[in-house]
Amino acid sequence: MKITDDIIYVGVNDHDIDLFEGQFIVPNGMAYNSYVIKDEKIAVMDTVDANFAEEWLGNIEAAVEGKTPDYLIVQHMEPDHSANIMKFVEKYPEAKVVANTKAFQMMSNFFRNVDLGDKKVEVKNKETLSLGAHELTFLFAPMVHWPEVMVTYDSKDKVLFSADAFGKFGALDADEDWDCEARRYYFGIVGKYGKQAENLLKAAEGLDIEKICALHGPILTENLEHYIGQYKTWTSYGVESEGVMIAYTSVYGNTKKAAEALAEELKAKGCPKVVLTDLAREDMAEAVEDAFRYGKLVLATTTYNADIFPFMRTFIDGLTERAYQNRTIGIIENGSWAIMAGKVIKGLFEKSKDITWTDTTVSIMSSMNEENEAQIKALAEELCR
Repeated sequence: MKITDDIIYVGVNDHDIDLFEGQFIVPNGMAYNSYVIKDEKIAVMDTVDANFAEEWLGNIEAAVEGKTPDYLIVQHMEPDHSANIMKFVEKYPEAKVVANTKAFQMMSNFFRNVDLGDKKVEVKNKETLSLGAHELTFLFAPMVHWPEVMVTYDSKDKVLFSADAFGKFGALDADEDWDCEARRYYFGIVGKYGKQAENLLKAAEGLDIEKICALHGPILTENLEHYIGQYKTWTSYGVESEGVMIAYTSVYGNTKKAAEALAEELKAKGCPKVVLTDLAREDMAEAVEDAFRYGKLVLATTTYNADIFPFMRTFIDGLTERAYQNRTIGIIENGSWAIMAGKVIKGLFEKSKDITWTDTTVSIMSSMNEENEAQIKALAEELCR
């Protein structure tokens, strides 16, 4: 697949994978992206997952048309992108490997007892590499989402090779919305490092970018303002969509009834979007994604072993681990003798920044009574302001 006259896609689709990074459900597979830049010198941008070594090397061979690559540029050492470095070196022994200091340190851990010798080209932040007409500039992007990550800008074709930034779940032949799976990918994998991702956007602000080539997902060639705008919102923990997410766990259905009652009250008041999520049945990564998408969140759960129900704790851990902030949170708590859920929830967010708690907390003893119904109306009123 040609991206420009000189840049060719040589990546692969993985339709056999069920869990990305051992935890994220990927019903439409994954793409491991790699690119060839053809010039006076030829550069290959990153490798692919170990299971696709032969397919990837065959793609390179077809792209270079009998010539030999001069460089392998390693932007990220995570094995889904770096697993075939040594296979590349074995096939193209004259080629040099370009990476930064941290990447080479990691390389020695992934590939034991390997000495690249004079094949090693160690680059610094903002350093350039000329291929002829194409001049590549390397911009370090530490913790987006590993410490060695760098991105590469090609000034001739105005392409940003963005490593894991702007990536998404799904193979390239998957027909699906970019925003949804890119959002789930961002908050699942990069979300903890919003400040670092924001710094990358700032570093790239002065570049004239016409195409974005990430290591996962499609090549972005049109409407770049939208994609960059989404990333600006996500990296700054801004609110993408006005609405309320109600995340609940329920043992015997009483907490669920309260959550549903609140959802109906919010809809009746004209809330622009209400998302009701059963945390025991929803994909947890999808739930985390929605919590970051909307500006307001209601947590409805039971007291459980003087704590909160396990799925709710997992969900909250997923939020706080990713620096959840700038949001309004309401609580519906339930208990049959000693209600502890609200206290536990607030304790879990103690280190979170800019969390606004609603004045109203709905406290249910086993099942809803008239007072709880009034509390739900009051909570809906607050959330709709």
